[in-house]
Amino acid sequence: MLPQTVLGFDFGTKSIGIAIGQGVTATARPLLSIKATDGIPNWDKIGELIKEWQPDLVVVGLPLNMDGTEQEMTQRARKFANRINGRFGIKVATQDERLTTADAKARLFELGGYKALTKEQVDAVSAVLIVESYFENSFS
Repeated sequence: MLPQTVLGFDFGTKSIGIAIGQGVTATARPLLSIKATDGIPNWDKIGELIKEWQPDLVVVGLPLNMDGTEQEMTQRARKFANRINGRFGIKVATQDERLTTADAKARLFELGGYKALTKEQVDAVSAVLIVESYFENSFS
């Protein structure tokens, strides 16, 4: 059984993109990006989003090298995912996020050219792609 509501995160050390997805339609939409200091977000803001959206699941993008091996950011993203689980008691899954930033930039460019390519928008759309990728892998 797929979760009904999924909150997705594109983890970064300076910015974290966030999207909301629905299992019924297997689609997601961008919410916002929040600032982070060396990967540490405003946990109160994340708590507010979890309270507002009441997701069944949180999906955190897992940055891997192109050959599938892990890197330093992979461990930091796992730590972030574990902290969400520990702080909020919500189920958390990770999802391979290779190429999501490039795909997000391409999607935004199609919608509005270079002016649509702000860092905040790219991060939030990357979170959309992470959630949609999670849904695609859950169906297969």
